[in-house]
Amino acid sequence: MRLKSAYFALSAMLFVGVLLTLEPRAYAYVDPGSSLLVFQSISAVVTGALFYFRRRVKALFGRSSVGSNNTPGK
Repeated sequence: MRLKSAYFALSAMLFVGVLLTLEPRAYAYVDPGSSLLVFQSISAVVTGALFYFRRRVKALFGRSSVGSNNTPGK
């Protein structure tokens, strides 16, 4: 089974490689602001995820609770 999945993965990579090498040229214009739009989209997704999980992020980077104070000598 493992050998079969390895052959499938290798075949898929070769197929994608052949498709990329046989791709005809596209004489198109890419707007310089397109990369900024991609950057803005990625940053919006990350900010939205942080806002959604803000309690878990606060708990991860916050202080531990007061009751779990382990001081030696007490």
